[in-house]
Amino acid sequence: MDQASLKFTKTHEWIGVEDDIATVGISDFAVNQLTDLVYIELPKIGSTCEAGKVFGEVESVKAVSDLYAPVSGEIIEANATLVDDQSPLSDDPFGAGWITKVKMSNPGELDQFMNADEYKKFCESEAH
Repeated sequence: MDQASLKFTKTHEWIGVEDDIATVGISDFAVNQLTDLVYIELPKIGSTCEAGKVFGEVESVKAVSDLYAPVSGEIIEANATLVDDQSPLSDDPFGAGWITKVKMSNPGELDQFMNADEYKKFCESEAH
């Protein structure tokens, strides 16, 4: 996905939107903070998620971090290849490293998120 067209959350999830489907992943900033990923728990297909609520987790050698649903809706797809191999999360976080796809129930929730430039500034402030 083209980073310039993505939306970003303060919890470091990214959202790419096509019609009413949101593709969700975690940013390269988040992956770099976590380092050596060893496990991911994906949301279940067919389940619903609520914006701002935990819908999975990612584990590194350093810590376990919750994944937060940026939007509400139904989980229609999950990137099962990540269960056995988390390397796409760091190698291609905005492409092969996507985590899940959500059929959004309230696309207006997207209005609260940062664009790529705003997110970059946010990360710079977090790093200092």
